[in-house]
Amino acid sequence: MLSSMHSTLASSHAVGGSPFRRHVARGQRNGRRTVRPQAVAAQPSAASAEKELWLPTPHYCESIYQTRRRPTRTIYVGKVPVGSEHPLARQTMTTTDTRDVEATVEQVKKCADAGADIVRITVQGKREATACLKIRDRLFQDRYDTPLVADIHFQPTVAMMVADAFEKIRINPGNFADGRKSFEEINYDDPAQFARERESFRETFMPLVEKCKALGRAMRIGTNHGSLSARILSYYGDTPRGMVESAFEFADMCRDADYHNFLFSMKASNPLVMVQAYRLLSEEMYAKGWDYPLHLGVTEAGEGEDGRMKSAIGIGALLMDGLGDTIRVSLTEDPEFEIVPCGALAALGTRAQTERWGVEPFEEHRDTHLFNRRVGELPGQKEGDVLDMRSILHRDGSVISSLSLEDLRTPETTYRNLGCKMAVGMPFKGHCHLRLHLPEGGPRRG
Repeated sequence: MLSSMHSTLASSHAVGGSPFRRHVARGQRNGRRTVRPQAVAAQPSAASAEKELWLPTPHYCESIYQTRRRPTRTIYVGKVPVGSEHPLARQTMTTTDTRDVEATVEQVKKCADAGADIVRITVQGKREATACLKIRDRLFQDRYDTPLVADIHFQPTVAMMVADAFEKIRINPGNFADGRKSFEEINYDDPAQFARERESFRETFMPLVEKCKALGRAMRIGTNHGSLSARILSYYGDTPRGMVESAFEFADMCRDADYHNFLFSMKASNPLVMVQAYRLLSEEMYAKGWDYPLHLGVTEAGEGEDGRMKSAIGIGALLMDGLGDTIRVSLTEDPEFEIVPCGALAALGTRAQTERWGVEPFEEHRDTHLFNRRVGELPGQKEGDVLDMRSILHRDGSVISSLSLEDLRTPETTYRNLGCKMAVGMPFKGHCHLRLHLPEGGPRRG
């Protein structure tokens, strides 16, 4: 068991200071800037609940006690600098048919007027790519220079076309050069076979890398949890590790061409998976001495309150880690409405970093490669306690609320104030519940 855990630790590059932690200090080579993370004392983390085996906490952020922004290089998306030395960039995505040039131009303008720093546009095929040339030209004519990002899936040829017009290309490693989604399971008995297949991507991907480098275009290597290739799924499984390794295959090719104007994203519709993937990505970059920026987002977060909460949980947690350089709150609403919650998260992250929000150092005992519910015990009642906590802290986790007679006269308003989801004036049944304290003189059952 011990040797197995040590081999897992080595494969995940969980390194830092102390005997297990080390500084990353690599020289200047091919434009690769050295990253020198701040020294952090190794803190133990439990490998499992059953074994008293302690391993060092992986180094995935500057501090686990305080919000300190992860140092990155600066990349340029058109006029917008992205990186730790610059404000968090706010991004959104159009919902129009890209072939409708007028409608798309108008929507980009609305987004820019609302405060978007960068706008992404989906480019499914050659007709959309042709329209993109017109969209970029029209926006320049109307004095809108907001950088545009081409969202590319399955179409390397289309990416080459639109790179002539847009400031940034987003590629999905799961489908750019690795074929369409397949549920075929591939048996890789020989790891060398897996590595050899990676080389076949170069012929497809490298022309885009060379073009982006020549034109000064940026690139986002954006892995999506829901669209990992059959090859990656067969080798790594449906895991954050697979998401990270899929992106690194393409990043290695960019670095081989001395192209460094790119960033990463690790999107998932589940905020827990998304947070785990970004932390693992950051941990691996610390180990490699890489300093590329991160774009944060929760895929298909939804609409209304739910969509905003999912994004706040995922993006907010990473911003408190000091991770993230551009963000998008993905909502199933008109894109300009994404900018307000996006701006609120950006402001929160900036304030946390500036004011160094945090807590006193504590004994770290998490395994950040796993996501389990934290187990704790509520305070027990002790003899001599002035306050009786048994009536305040319920063992089942329920919440107490108090209602007045006035509240009962306006039930719909009261339901909303209690946070209930409403339909035709009545609350939905759900998993959340609270206990109500009714005042004297309130309704009683007969």
